[in-house]
Amino acid sequence: MRGNGKHRRPKNAPLARGLAAVGITGSAALALPLIASTSAGAATPQEIHSVAVEKATVVTAAKKAGLVRYSVVAGDSLSKIAQKHSVSGGWKKLYKDNRAAVGADPGLIRPGLKLTIDTRAASRPAAAGAAAAARPAASVKAASVKAASVKPAAVQATAAQAAAPAKASYPDNLDGWIRESLDIMAQYGIPGSYDGIHRNIMRESSGNPLAINNWDSNAVAGTPSKGLLQVIDPTFQAYHVTGTANDPYDPVANITAACNYAADRYGSIDNVNGAY
Repeated sequence: MRGNGKHRRPKNAPLARGLAAVGITGSAALALPLIASTSAGAATPQEIHSVAVEKATVVTAAKKAGLVRYSVVAGDSLSKIAQKHSVSGGWKKLYKDNRAAVGADPGLIRPGLKLTIDTRAASRPAAAGAAAAARPAASVKAASVKAASVKPAAVQATAAQAAAPAKASYPDNLDGWIRESLDIMAQYGIPGSYDGIHRNIMRESSGNPLAINNWDSNAVAGTPSKGLLQVIDPTFQAYHVTGTANDPYDPVANITAACNYAADRYGSIDNVNGAY
């Protein structure tokens, strides 16, 4: 607690300039000019112009370094931010670079939180794509087969990661929802079985896709669990799989996102036998 004391500024203190070090993850510290003026006098137009030029130079240097400072707004998730800025490595890379600021749960970020986004890698996929286009057809095919064989346990899926199969027909019931989810999960290498998914659904929601929990700790925190596998909104957004509806009450989207999360945390939805 601050003690009571007199804090007065000299009336005729000279104009002072200083340098404030601004830390940017993965980059050398940059110096930003500061102007301090006393209550008796203000900075001259020439001094203000000089500071503006120096500050613009710092901002330009930061952009050339490929680092962007982003302020989180309501409705944001790490997944949305990573997609918007084409972050190579997706939300996981963004979380890794900002773990100290975000905290232990990547699904919970608050408005006003400052994130450092590395956009330098954004141009690399485009360059790689151009190089692939220049290869002979046989080489491109071989590279595609090799890429398809790599299946991480949990992925932030994009349309570029797998070719969409022919549209299958599924009944609009629990059996159909699970089977459609399993087909989507197979495209992205997300593990899980019919029995594992069905068992957890019956425990969490009894098969009701509109189920919502309004009484536990998540609900008290303002993020009630929703849908067939009772997923909170931040987790749903973080593990949402592209190609499914962006709605936690959508049965297929809910199952697929929950299985993606379970794979990341437990290895598979099959390993979940209680509250997760």
